[in-house]
Parts: sequence; C-alpha cells; structure tokens
Amino acid sequence: MPAPRTLYARSGDVHLAYQVIGEAPRDVVLVLDWASHLEALWEQPFVVEVVSSLTRFARLLWFDMRGVGLSDRVVEQVAPEEWMEDVGTVMDAAGSKRAALIAHGHAAQLALMYAATHPDRVSSLVLINGFARLSRADDYPAGMPPHVQESMLEGIEASWGTGEMAMLLGPSVASLPGVRDWYGRVERYAASPGTALEKMRAIFELDVRNVLPLVATPTLVVQNQGDWLVRAEHGRYLAEHIPGARLLERDSADHWPLPDPDLLGAIEEFVTGSRSEDEDVDRLLTTVLFVDVASSTEWLSELGDRRWRAMLDRFEATVQDALRSYRGDLVSRAGDGVLATFDGPARAIRCAWQIRDAVRQNGLDVRCGLHTGEITRRNGDVSGIAVHIGARVSSVAAPGEVLVTRTVRDLVAGSGIAFDERGEHALKGVPDRWALYATSGLS
Repeated sequence: MPAPRTLYARSGDVHLAYQVIGEAPRDVVLVLDWASHLEALWEQPFVVEVVSSLTRFARLLWFDMRGVGLSDRVVEQVAPEEWMEDVGTVMDAAGSKRAALIAHGHAAQLALMYAATHPDRVSSLVLINGFARLSRADDYPAGMPPHVQESMLEGIEASWGTGEMAMLLGPSVASLPGVRDWYGRVERYAASPGTALEKMRAIFELDVRNVLPLVATPTLVVQNQGDWLVRAEHGRYLAEHIPGARLLERDSADHWPLPDPDLLGAIEEFVTGSRSEDEDVDRLLTTVLFVDVASSTEWLSELGDRRWRAMLDRFEATVQDALRSYRGDLVSRAGDGVLATFDGPARAIRCAWQIRDAVRQNGLDVRCGLHTGEITRRNGDVSGIAVHIGARVSSVAAPGEVLVTRTVRDLVAGSGIAFDERGEHALKGVPDRWALYATSGLS
C-alpha cells in the first residue's frame, strides 16, 4: 500500500496534518498515541499492515495531534477540549459525518471526551491499551506511581530521539533489527525533547474518569494483560465504568496495536457487526514485481501533462502485454508504477526484461524490483512483508536494472538466468541487511 498524501485541516489557529486512506463507505478515525509522525510511521511494515487491515472495511482518517508530528507546534498549553475537538475538525475536513473511533494509549482520553460530547458523530468506540487516568491516586491504585513517572520523564530527557524507548512498543517488535533506529526517527520527527516532556506532564495530570458514565456509544476495551506501561487494571476500570462496554483481555505484552489477525478481526467485528470471513482471502508464496518509470518528474516537466499521459498509456499497455505473456497478475497501478504478482520467479524476471526492453523503444527507463515471499491476497489486493520488501528493492534499483533479492536468485537456480552481485543493502523499514542481485541476461 503506497503512503497517502498528507493534507491539512485548520482547527482555530492550528493546522492539523491528516491522511485519508481507502474508499470504503464506512469511516474510521484512527488516533495512535501522541508520539506520532504520519509519514515516518509509513516506513514501518507492521504499521502499514494494521492500516491495510482496517481499510478492508473502512475509509480511514488518521491525524497527528496538535503540537506534534506534522501538525503545527503550539506555544501555549493545550486544553483537553482542544485535543478533543481536533477529531471533529479532521472528520469535517474529510467530509465524514459519523465514524467509529479507534484510539490507542493517551488518545483514548480524547476519544472518550469526544464520544461523550458528540455521540451523534461516533458510531462505535474502540480503546486499545488506553486509560482514563495514567497517574496513581488514592482512589485509583492502577495508576503509575510518582517515582515511576519521574523515571519516565528522566528517560525522555536523556534519550529522546535515540530510539531507546522503542521498548514501549512491546517485545514483539522492539527487538527487531532496524526498529530502534526507526523509532528514534519517529521521536525526533514527532517532537523536541522539551515538547515531549511537556506532553507527558500534561498526560500525567489529565483525568477523564468523570466522563466514563456519560459515554453512550458502544465501546470495546482492548487490554493486553502484559503491557507494563498501561497495566491491565486500566482497561478493566474503563470497561467497568463505561455503560455496556465490552472488555477484550489479550495474552500479550505489547503496548502498540500490532497486525494480529485475532485483534484486527475482533475490531472489524465490533465496528461492522461481522468479520470478513466470506472474503476471498489467501496466504500464499508469490513473487512480487514492482516496476517504476525512472525520472518521471523530469519527463512530465519536459513533455507536459497531455504528452506524458499518452506516454504512460503506452507504458501501461506494454505492461499488460508482458503480463499476459508471462502469466502475471496486475495488482495495482499508481501513477508511473505498477505492482504485479507471479506464481514463478523466473517468469517474473523474464516479464521484467520484456517490459524494460519494450519501453526503451519509447525512450523510457524503468526500475524493477522483485522478491518472493508469503503474501496475503484479499479481494484482488495483496499485503504482507514480501510486498514491502519488493517495493524497497525497486527503489534501490538503477534505471534499466532488474534487481532481485537472494531469495529470488536461489529459487531460479538452473534456469540459465545470470546475476551480478550488488552488495548488501539496508531496506528502509525492513529488518536486517539484504543481499541484492541484478539480472544480467541468460548465462
């Protein structure tokens, strides 16, 4: 799934960054915890997997809270009702009259306030590892004690931007190669250390427990039992004090919502009333091929819109002819690129060659990237880590190059296809370093 365009909506004097993903008739507003940067989050495959799963059944609205990420920084202290009203601002900007809210961590507080204040605009509420109050109080023993709060603030000041706090994501992903560097980038893009400290102090002070009895929206509380940051008692408190709320406790130590089929299936069932079990869903081994036109911006500038569109039409016709010849399936086209899948890597390579050689006759060069791995195919679309790897390989390829992973090279052994080593590469958002090879014709 390609990253969508970031848009801006004005809430008073503040500009909020938001994205609209998908075209389903039902709307969902996703609000992750505050340390967010919409575009940096798209670098991580497990985040994209969650987003892709939600867009199976909803048009997704996603935004950075005021003061962080791509939204305007704010000088004055932010009142909780301003955080809350930003939900409505993004809905208005996207033309959404009513939506389900899916909120994580601190975002659960603003979602609760919005649902209680604007019940006509919220169809359902899903709270994931959220809380009404984070700090401990005499009448709230579930909260974080003062000495832990101080330790957390000290940690922010000492290590913000380094990615050391990636452990907050949860053990399922925190130790993956590359995640710490990525999370450090998210922190730096989300806020400065001073802004992060102010935000956490404000969260420690915020208490929305009085709002809970006023929430009339159907509510699902998802709580991971092993989450050390948001202890299980927080979720139980929410479920006990929100009228009619359903509690889903999970045997997990993760804090962030991750692409777990049981979790995402439960959310879909709660929001829509059913799971998409009758959909055409398969998991299978597939070779993915990404083809992108090189120097497309320069071509557009030189040719103008009409002539460039005509050239792209010829490019797409060439791709379709090649796919028919080599039994490939066109999955998607986005501007000057295409994604296709094949049941055999050798056919995928030969198809890439045919596309490359044919478009050269029109003066174009393409970058081709291939990887073979397990994908999820659902209603004609595909997802999975193999898709992300294929896209990253394509971005590394030089114009006119058909670049593949070692997996592809090993699977076509004996086919007569020759390869030149291109060394090991760090693929953005993908763990480990990957050995890549350029196909050099038949040996």
